Amino acid sequence: MFPWNIFPFNKDMKNPPHQMKPEDIDKYIKNIMGQMFPQNMQGTGTPDFMKGFHTAPVTNQQPYSAPLNSSVFETHDYVFVRFPIKNEDWLKEMKLYHTSNQMIIEHIPEKDDKHIITLPAIVRKKGSSASCKEGYMEIKIPKNVDMQYSEIDVTEIL
Repeated sequence: MFPWNIFPFNKDMKNPPHQMKPEDIDKYIKNIMGQMFPQNMQGTGTPDFMKGFHTAPVTNQQPYSAPLNSSVFETHDYVFVRFPIKNEDWLKEMKLYHTSNQMIIEHIPEKDDKHIITLPAIVRKKGSSASCKEGYMEIKIPKNVDMQYSEIDVTEIL
């Protein structure tokens, strides 16, 4: 049998938890929190040690452009990124880049817009292709199968 009577909350509580009122539980929690934290840490105010720090003023930034409404999925060998092309002129203005784990799409719908899409798998540098069919741009990027791994020595820790 577990020795429940050694816990401190049994001494402070007169009634079992199912017989207590919510006000009693709230009072008990505040009492315990008051014992555990110093006075300047309680409440919603800023603690004294934080008074020296000032938050940076909020500047008016340009609102973000509308999301690209892209979809990303992977197969065994490829990662696919699809997004709608609403205007044929986008194909002339658009720039596509990718890193090992991100797809970067620039200049659509506006010249200054930049969309970064996180890819679900690590991809290769070469071998990607793009095609536009039925109003959708589809980018196909081959996955990178990285079988290299290194052992981490943990015998010297102790």
